[in-house]
Amino acid sequence: MADLETELNELFSIPDGRLSTEILGEMQSIMRLHSISPQELMYKWESYSIKMGAETTQLDLKTVRDFKKDLQDILERESRGKTHVASANKRAGATPRAAVGSGGDVFGMLDGLVPNTPRPGAVNGSAIKRKSNFETPAVKSNKQHANSSPSDFKTPHTNGDHTIPATTNIVTDGAGQIQETINAHLDVPEDAPPNLSEARIKIKSNTEMQKFAYKSMAMKLSDASETLDDRIDDFLSIFQSHYSLPESSFGNPTAQSTSEIVAVGRIASDSSEGKLNPANLVLETSRRTGAGRRVPLQVDDLTSYDFFPGQIVALKGMNANGDAFRVSEIISIPSLPEAATLPSDVDLINARLGSSASAEDSDEPSGSPHPTTILVASGPYTPSPTLDFTALHALLTRAATLQADALLLLGPFLPLSHPAVRNGDFDLPSSAPIAPDQATLVDVFRHYISAPLHRLVQQHPHIHIILVPSTDDAIAKHVAWPQDRLQKKELGLPRQVSCVTNPVTLTLNDVAIGMSSQDVLSEVRAQNCTGGKAKMERDVLGRMAGLVVQQRHFFPVFPPAKRALLPREEGEGEDGDEERLGMGANLDVAFLKLGDFVGVRPDVLILPSLLNPFAKVVQGITIINPGTLSKRRAPGTYARMTLHPRKVLDEERERGELLGNHVYERCRVDIVKLGGS
Repeated sequence: MADLETELNELFSIPDGRLSTEILGEMQSIMRLHSISPQELMYKWESYSIKMGAETTQLDLKTVRDFKKDLQDILERESRGKTHVASANKRAGATPRAAVGSGGDVFGMLDGLVPNTPRPGAVNGSAIKRKSNFETPAVKSNKQHANSSPSDFKTPHTNGDHTIPATTNIVTDGAGQIQETINAHLDVPEDAPPNLSEARIKIKSNTEMQKFAYKSMAMKLSDASETLDDRIDDFLSIFQSHYSLPESSFGNPTAQSTSEIVAVGRIASDSSEGKLNPANLVLETSRRTGAGRRVPLQVDDLTSYDFFPGQIVALKGMNANGDAFRVSEIISIPSLPEAATLPSDVDLINARLGSSASAEDSDEPSGSPHPTTILVASGPYTPSPTLDFTALHALLTRAATLQADALLLLGPFLPLSHPAVRNGDFDLPSSAPIAPDQATLVDVFRHYISAPLHRLVQQHPHIHIILVPSTDDAIAKHVAWPQDRLQKKELGLPRQVSCVTNPVTLTLNDVAIGMSSQDVLSEVRAQNCTGGKAKMERDVLGRMAGLVVQQRHFFPVFPPAKRALLPREEGEGEDGDEERLGMGANLDVAFLKLGDFVGVRPDVLILPSLLNPFAKVVQGITIINPGTLSKRRAPGTYARMTLHPRKVLDEERERGELLGNHVYERCRVDIVKLGGS
């Protein structure tokens, strides 16, 4: 018992002394009820603190009891969900089927088993293994409005291309050269915030991070099949609700009919080799809408289309001869509502940033709070073939100089593909506390990453640091996407660091920021199939990002691209001058729903990629690819966000209604090259 209390005091230590007897008793009660260790209890407490607001959550008896009740509520919800699923499966009986066309599983004998998808029109009715895809439906160019969100806060109209172009500047930013800027008319503060005595931002998690602690490498094909089917059926409900379409408007595209219907399904390819193209385009249905079968698509009548494997689409057309579905129109996916904040909360945030920023006194310098500064960087943080984190040190120095409010670091931190990591050649300096021949990956992380972060928080104790893992991380114990958090205590990280999941959506003050270290943009581009006006679009990266936004998911591609189609990674051979195949995506399909945008669309979407770094406004979302902080033999790039405060009009304050955050109007983003000349 004494050993247990000692361990709890070490994990939950507070500056004033030891934990009280009452708090220790409640913690021990939680551990007994849930059969967890003190370490697991600390992880659950950190997750609860982020959810409730880390700055305001104090470790006292009342908070611990609330924490205990929250854990019990979560356990009860999970138990009820399992009971509901079990009873639903018992009542299922037969799987609903649409009308039978030519070929296919007529009697539904394959329902409930591993899904095989017979291709309609095949002479022998043979089945090919089903491939499912999470991808963005193409948008028809003559859509009635660009602002199709069901919310009061609409996506801004941007002259048809849905993007606001960035400007390129040849100016410096202290530590490097600014390569690209959006909202260049917004000022960048020259100095740090005055009288910084406490953290200026508060962080809340919009993601249920405890759900990411699932057991990887234990996926069942039946669970994966249900997840893929549910995604199609969920989108069907979205289309039906938004456009007020009757049930009779939807039909089975694999069945022969001369009537025009709306078909909802997943874009796929009927070829296991090569890229997606108009000749191998097929639409895959769910078991509910088309018995899980596929039908070839004819898109000759469309003036524009933009597809990739896994994209969920709603297509209007008919299957007159039973061999192919001829598409006449692509129905646009309605946008999620914009994130919003109450005027009273905006006033509190502005007061914390400096002073109230009302429209009347906005012209006076004293009435404008100091803008928020957020730095964003993505790994790798070291060049090949040696471990050299000079670029990371330069970024941390810049964060200390600017007194940045937040630092967002996305993995990989120690890439599996790095020669030194792959070969176990950890050339630690003599100052390291452990001999190089005895060092583990955790020791390497503590020396090269944790130690510099400790030095940063000593210089700037009020900074918030967010660490997002990667499936390419050698120190990550969870290797599938969606991915669980890094182990904060094991890695020796300071208190100001929050380890989050991959993907994650966080609210920093009044800004919803979505992040995922999985390179979705490269995956979409590698398998993209376009035609008509979409093919003439010059802003390819903006178009790729728009497809991801439309699909309401951080990684809508399924199946992932073959590694040979992805951009090559640097750093093979003694000099790091050869290239390797990219890591690709390690997906746990049964848990892909954890990658959904929940409720609202993010104000800022951070999608690191091996493609060229950029910052763009797409469909009302500020989308950032910060690039990699370190390249083969030179420093890379990072992003600097300068967020100006939201101004509240007196009439808006009187109404007291939710206000759209409009971050795309008040956020300047600079893509900065470290050490540029």
